[in-house]
Amino acid sequence: MLRTRFTETFGVDHPIVQGGMQWVGRAELVSAVANAGALGFITALTQPTPEDLAKEIARCREMTDRPFGVNLTILPAIKPPPYAEYRQAIIESGVKIVETAGSNPSEHLADFQPHGIKVIHKATSVRHALKAQNLGVDAVSIDGLDCAGHPGEDDVPGLVLIPAAADALEIPLIASGGIADARGLVAALALGADAVNMGTRFMCTVESPIHQNIKEHIVGADERSTDLIFRSFRNTARVARNKVSQEVLEIEARGGEFADVKDLVSGQRGKTVYETGDPDAGIWSAGLVQGLIHDIPTCHDLVHGMVSDAVEIVEERLAGFAAVQTA
Repeated sequence: MLRTRFTETFGVDHPIVQGGMQWVGRAELVSAVANAGALGFITALTQPTPEDLAKEIARCREMTDRPFGVNLTILPAIKPPPYAEYRQAIIESGVKIVETAGSNPSEHLADFQPHGIKVIHKATSVRHALKAQNLGVDAVSIDGLDCAGHPGEDDVPGLVLIPAAADALEIPLIASGGIADARGLVAALALGADAVNMGTRFMCTVESPIHQNIKEHIVGADERSTDLIFRSFRNTARVARNKVSQEVLEIEARGGEFADVKDLVSGQRGKTVYETGDPDAGIWSAGLVQGLIHDIPTCHDLVHGMVSDAVEIVEERLAGFAAVQTA
């Protein structure tokens, strides 16, 4: 077992997090992660209404008595979701851990903190992580360039971003992006993180509520199988490379506007990917870490295998290096 500030703060057995993922963070996956001793997050905005979110939380509780959380991502939108109502659903459901991402989390903190809810904020830069710490979040999840989804605009990879954030922060730090196995876990802890966050790796598990074809597609992909779209719009997103992402890049290269791609990148098309198993049906998130994923285990086997292998790496491989130095 690996005990860190993260496991102590959030009451879980292992320093591993399944972060919020649109259309993927549902009760069957989150409960399996929780039962494995890690921390999983239901994705609030996957649920059409706050009432649906409350039902999903209740469904998750039927499958686990271990801690789990809810992700609430703050997205720019012409018609924003009713965030206050989603927050109220989280509070009334008795959830005690929330992951925020996107814009400034201060509005959420004002509602969550009086109810004893711990907040983890996801950031893509040290400066934003420090701002979140100053606002009073309980932990920060730091996303490097190699992550799926939105890596920010600074293009700093995890090998630099994680230790830079660890040097600057006083609160627990979660390393996110490019991690799929025990080697990544040990490396992140060595760089100063207190836990790791995995998205793409948890997509490719037995309990992940996406089509088997997509899981097998991830297994068959390599580290080159992603695209960075929306760079020209200053809203960079790393997605699985497919016909749609390539078309988006062509439109951007011609100087196209977001209006020219909005139908291609709609969330409903991405949802169709996971439902039908057609990897070219729309845009869907995946990280460089696809190149390290070679199987589709249960969440229990994934989490426990990572922790066991990490302990072995520390006690045998790394200890062996230290023994050579002192001999």
